[in-house]
Amino acid sequence: MSSIVLSAGVRANLLQLQQTSDLITSTQTKLASGKRVNSALDNAINFFTAQGLDTRANNLNNLLDTMSNGINTIQAANNGITSITKLVQSAQALVSQAQQANNVTTQAALSTQFNALLTQIGQLAGDSGFNGINLLAGNTLTVTLNESGSSTTTVTGVNYTNAAAGPLTIANAANNWAGAVDITAASTALSAALTSLQSESQTLSASLSTVQIRQEFTKATINTLQTGSADLTLADSNQEGANLLALQTRQQLSSTALSLASQADQNVLRLFR
Repeated sequence: MSSIVLSAGVRANLLQLQQTSDLITSTQTKLASGKRVNSALDNAINFFTAQGLDTRANNLNNLLDTMSNGINTIQAANNGITSITKLVQSAQALVSQAQQANNVTTQAALSTQFNALLTQIGQLAGDSGFNGINLLAGNTLTVTLNESGSSTTTVTGVNYTNAAAGPLTIANAANNWAGAVDITAASTALSAALTSLQSESQTLSASLSTVQIRQEFTKATINTLQTGSADLTLADSNQEGANLLALQTRQQLSSTALSLASQADQNVLRLFR
């Protein structure tokens, strides 16, 4: 079958109508997706650059969960230290009462309460973990701070689960505190224990501050990466809407022009009738 021959006017208007239709489809896609770059065909450089930025943002976003777990683990340990400190202070109050009491029976009762507090200190330390890591039971926490894993911070725990052992080293009440020497030794041990707790609290606070700063930095970096990706790919809905309206008007005019060109061809045919 021989090809159909179109006049120059019809062919030109038909081509213009096809081009306008393609532009309308492209503009509608941009409005529907909200992006002016939806594939490498639209703009290869912007597409692959944005893809790289989004990938890094996603990797950093995954790190935020790790940092959040690390922060909660440190805070759980710090909460434990705060409560243990209160128990030690309660033990100091018992020691003070024993020093003032001259009654052996009273001192024996106070020593029993003292030993019970030491047991509670160990149990409280054992309950100060988070997500399987307990910094007050001697566990170590490592928090990854960047997507390559080259930056980390490590928090080394202490073991407070046995108050009578180091680093607290608070001896149980000896001889029911029948002698002043035993009570004085307990008072000295409690003061040293408070110093140890304060030191460990400061260490945890420094580690917590480091992780929190890196967490905020990571959030800001993710926002920057996502903003950069959006700048490369997102469409201006106002501009694309105006473009669509202009293209629809052009399409109508092209259809009218195509109709007029066809009528001109028909007028030529009437000459042969």
